[in-house]
Amino acid sequence: MTNPHCEISDLGDRLVVENRNAARRNALTPEFYEGLHHALRLAADQPRIGAVIVMGEGDFFCAGGDLTMLITAQTMDEEARRARIDTLNDLIRAVVHCPRPVIAVVEGGAAGAGLSLALACDMVISARDARFSAAYVTAGLVPDGGLTAALAAGLPPQMAAQMALTGRPIGAERLHALGLISELTAPGEAIMAAMALADHLAHGPAGAQSAIKRLLTDARAATFEAQLTAERDAMAAALAAPEAAEGISAFLAKRPPDFRRLREDR
Repeated sequence: MTNPHCEISDLGDRLVVENRNAARRNALTPEFYEGLHHALRLAADQPRIGAVIVMGEGDFFCAGGDLTMLITAQTMDEEARRARIDTLNDLIRAVVHCPRPVIAVVEGGAAGAGLSLALACDMVISARDARFSAAYVTAGLVPDGGLTAALAAGLPPQMAAQMALTGRPIGAERLHALGLISELTAPGEAIMAAMALADHLAHGPAGAQSAIKRLLTDARAATFEAQLTAERDAMAAALAAPEAAEGISAFLAKRPPDFRRLREDR
């Protein structure tokens, strides 16, 4: 598909989605929403795709919403404002519920809804010098796109409050130490680390990975008993799948499992 603000590269076993709006620090646009939705649907339909990588053009991941566009929302009625915010929420849901792992590649930093998008991904790979800001409050706004949920789940309460209430940027190294960022790299090398991770994922069992992602997502809202039941059901299904037959056979034969062949057969 042709999209001036979203370039999708299909590399066979992974998709790379690039927000191409560097002139505005990759602020989110309707065109990018459309492109990322398209990539996530394609990944969901194609077991050959082991991961979706989301990145920004140039030296910044995403500055969030375009304030020049948000100004127009001030003249809308409340229903229209809610509908506009739901376009972001729908994108965040699509990332969270995509059956394939989604990897955010952060150079420079992420702010506002750009941080919401990064933290909605399953893993965040960041350059060491990147800075992350829940910048909404500096414009008199409140976080959206699931950001308060992500901060509350991923950070100690005091740090989540500091980020959300002050809008001050926090360095990648500190957030990595707190567990919010998966991996740190030298500046300019985050995409290479993401490619290596995507290669690892593409050689894994697609069905089991999808079930694991779903379990991790559902666990955020589930009771312990409900999660035990969900894990039981997922394990029972996995035991009867070709992936388990291959994995167990490979383990007993002391050879690497060939999950990639099963992806191609599906």
